[in-house]
Amino acid sequence: MASREKNKALARKEARAAGGARAVLRGYRMSSRKARVMADLIRGKTVEAAVTTLSFQQRKAALPLRKLIDSAVANAESRNMDLDKLIVARVLVDKGPVMKRWMPRAHGRATPLKKQTSHVTVELVEAE
Repeated sequence: MASREKNKALARKEARAAGGARAVLRGYRMSSRKARVMADLIRGKTVEAAVTTLSFQQRKAALPLRKLIDSAVANAESRNMDLDKLIVARVLVDKGPVMKRWMPRAHGRATPLKKQTSHVTVELVEAE
């Protein structure tokens, strides 16, 4: 049984090495629905175009996404990839854990608050 797990781990490691450069932001304090609006803008663009697009956006999710792309570019540089040919191949925005809080209301009641978080993954690949 241990050899099967070892083989699966080796397969994951090889797939990670064959793929592009990745960067992951976990626990970002914004709902995934709001962050996906910015992710849809940059998917499929070159890195320069994506950074330019995000730098002129007024939404709160633009700055962390730009930082995440910069981190993925640094990861690509460490993997000796050509930085001029990089394209934003995948941008995933998944739901993270929800923090549940309570807000006091009138007459001794309380209403629930859901403070949502999200996990953002950016993957860059070289264009052919």
